Amino acid sequence: MNTKTYRIATIPGDGIGKEVVPAGQRVLEAMAAQGAFRFEFEDFDWGGDYYRRHGVMMPADGLDAIRHKDAILFGSAGDPHIPDHITLWGLRLKICQGFDQYANVRPTRILPGIDAPLKRCAPKDLDWVIVRENSEGEYAGVGGRVHQGHPIEIATDVSVMTRAGVERVLRFAFRLAQSRPRKLLTVITKSNAQRHAMVMWDEIALQVSKEFPDVRWDKELVDAATARMVNRPASLDTIVATNLHADVLSDLAAALAGSLGIAPTANLDPERRYPSMFEPIHGSAFDIMGKGLANPIGTFWSIVMMLEHLGEPAAAQHLMQVIESVTANPSLHTGDLGGKATTQTVTDAVCAAISAHRLAA
Repeated sequence: MNTKTYRIATIPGDGIGKEVVPAGQRVLEAMAAQGAFRFEFEDFDWGGDYYRRHGVMMPADGLDAIRHKDAILFGSAGDPHIPDHITLWGLRLKICQGFDQYANVRPTRILPGIDAPLKRCAPKDLDWVIVRENSEGEYAGVGGRVHQGHPIEIATDVSVMTRAGVERVLRFAFRLAQSRPRKLLTVITKSNAQRHAMVMWDEIALQVSKEFPDVRWDKELVDAATARMVNRPASLDTIVATNLHADVLSDLAAALAGSLGIAPTANLDPERRYPSMFEPIHGSAFDIMGKGLANPIGTFWSIVMMLEHLGEPAAAQHLMQVIESVTANPSLHTGDLGGKATTQTVTDAVCAAISAHRLAA
């Protein structure tokens, strides 16, 4: 029997991405050593260092180089010596928009052994998945500046929402909520103030909801949602929001679950026309770069999502159990979790646990 081979593009990017992506590759290799499948890796040195050499974050034909991969493992984009809009738009967003990865999925829950900051919140009360519209909205890239440097200078960023874009992400979110035990969806809006695009968003949510009669859903203004996440976490389950709103809410969610260092992301093309991209949400964290202090758990959890997307649910479940066994041990907590463990010690522990508990055939 031929062993399935998955072609993975690894893009460490900037900062601690250069540490956590190699750690993620080690974990994938440990999973592959069990024989159910194998990986072929190709590394791409795109990011801030590439920009300093070539004046761009990635080559103009870069998408063609990774178009036929099965998945992308990404680290981070961000360099203190390069303007943020150049690093983000020149790399991460170029890939997300170029491959129409319109559903950004961010699960959040309190993993075993982690002391989360909410004092009245048990682990069972905070088990969310946030769906972020990932292709348009506030990050559509439409706008410009005129009369630069003059008192009459004007700058615009236009939030663009299309019926097609809103319908597909809301339908994705309803379908995801339908697959979860509680079948509960909260639609985030700001239609009281944004009276055109967000009103359309609300109208389409109502229309799409009729396709999912078994899903309970409600609507929440984004500012009220922040308070609800803190005060009534158990009232939430699946959450869907625009590009900007979900970007902000998912960072809050990760902090409430203990740390941005453990939070994963999947940038999905649900129709599988292009490769999807998996990454931790913690950013480049240049303050700890090169010190071996980065928490690799967010990358490992992102790999769980990658394995699920590749059609390897048993392997994904096995790795998630390993991750939980490691976070349950306080001696394996990195600094963001109040511990003293290093990237290497956490990675070694995860790889050892994978080897010790073989994946069932």
